[in-house]
Amino acid sequence: MSKLKKIILIIAFLIMTIFSTNGYALTPASQITYEGIDVSNWQGYIDYAQVKNSGIDIVYIKSSEGSNYKDPYFEINYRNSKENGLKVGVYHYLTARSITEAQIEARFFASIISGKQIDCKLAMDFESFGDLTINEINQISRTFLEEVEELTGKQTIVYSDLFNSQNTFRLADEYPLWIAYYGPYEELENVQSNWNTWEGQQYTDMSRINGIFTDVDRDRFTSDVLLENTEKIPETENATPTNQTEEIKYIVKRGDTLWDLSRKYNVTVQEIVNLNNIQNPNLIFPGEELTIITNTNFSQVSGLGKDFYTVEPGDTLSELAIKFDTTVSEIVRLNNIQNPNLIFVGQRLRI
Repeated sequence: MSKLKKIILIIAFLIMTIFSTNGYALTPASQITYEGIDVSNWQGYIDYAQVKNSGIDIVYIKSSEGSNYKDPYFEINYRNSKENGLKVGVYHYLTARSITEAQIEARFFASIISGKQIDCKLAMDFESFGDLTINEINQISRTFLEEVEELTGKQTIVYSDLFNSQNTFRLADEYPLWIAYYGPYEELENVQSNWNTWEGQQYTDMSRINGIFTDVDRDRFTSDVLLENTEKIPETENATPTNQTEEIKYIVKRGDTLWDLSRKYNVTVQEIVNLNNIQNPNLIFPGEELTIITNTNFSQVSGLGKDFYTVEPGDTLSELAIKFDTTVSEIVRLNNIQNPNLIFVGQRLRI
């Protein structure tokens, strides 16, 4: 074989190799990284002083979902994380099924975070698509992100799992990526995606951090996720009603139970337990002061890949396993349940 033919074959092989891959290998957008977490009302009350002392630099907080749901812990999470010197990001769980709904949700998101001083790019969490086509998903996403940037004057970022970053989203040329990838960090460089860099990686959803009473998502972020402009978000009028949450102080009366209080204030037992760091849910005392955040109004909580179920009277793990097409052992593992025969009403389970 002539030297020229060998060169031609080598070039042809390289071209075929390049074009046979689906997208790009994923590398960090920069070498400067920060340890982070992302949270919602699922975590309940968080002691951010302990979180800060655990080496966490950034916290992404769920602010809202759809066009009228404000996370009931958003204000507390924002205030306490700021007071303890953490850098704050926020995310919205998008449920829109049309361009118009995407615009409405963008305005709602902007209204919820109005007046806040945010340090990190505003995140879109869009992962439940129904019957939408890929083209419709990207039109809705682009509309939402463009509207958010127009209303807030801040940059945005797309949260996505690996599959959707490869097969669904076509936004890599316009918006950066925060990817959920639970494999080894060094393997990301061998992973194919429509993006070639990431600014955030969610690397586990079962971490334990001092100051948080449940599992929590752990992340690493590059310095690129930080906003260039951290001035307060401008005021945006909300055109749709929102659920109203209220933080109250309740003095326990003789005969009170957490179950009674959860029904009275439309919350779960687990939320009262987490918020007040109660060690035994069956033991509260007359005269004891409890903090309660009313009207969380969620039996299942969505956001960043999560589904949760709140235990109701008569529930058993075997019945829930059948209902949700899973196994008792999997529910036990996900929720670190010590006794599979003992679950209590109001307890929130990851499914």
